[in-house]
Amino acid sequence: MARYVMTIDTRLCVGCNACVVACSAENKVPETVARCWTAQVQGGLFPNLWVETRSERCNHCTNAPCVDACPTRASHYEEGGIVVVTKEKCIGCKTCILACPYDVRYVHPEGHVEKCTFCIHRVREGKVPACASVCPTGAITFGDLDDRGSRVFHQLHQRRYHVLKPDEDTGPNVYYLLND
Repeated sequence: MARYVMTIDTRLCVGCNACVVACSAENKVPETVARCWTAQVQGGLFPNLWVETRSERCNHCTNAPCVDACPTRASHYEEGGIVVVTKEKCIGCKTCILACPYDVRYVHPEGHVEKCTFCIHRVREGKVPACASVCPTGAITFGDLDDRGSRVFHQLHQRRYHVLKPDEDTGPNVYYLLND
């Protein structure tokens, strides 16, 4: 069985928002919300400052608190560890929104909760998520971490990386490759 992950190469991400537009079009995301977005984070102390530009979305956590919190099991794991919400089972209680430490879920105007699905409909067809397919710099890579020949496997074994909020112990599956 596959273990799907995504890497974002922070050396290559320029914050162009092609991923955001592709995601919105592919998934018919309402204009008032987003399943993915770009962020620019800065830190350090002068003169040792740093800036990281990155694309963010649901982290498809291995220990997803949103899945555990969902009273109807609308939030659940699918093939390869992809976390999805079955809208027909969702009662819109927002418990999963409160449980998610990454603030990646939203209530769709129809009343159910939605979030990034790694474009599972495309993955089932052997394609990559829409965001990865349009990234003009190749910063977004999607693949099976258990496949020793995959690009994500090699990236995570050859580059330094970080995940968002590691102290939450959720086992996020979106990795940010560092500017070494």
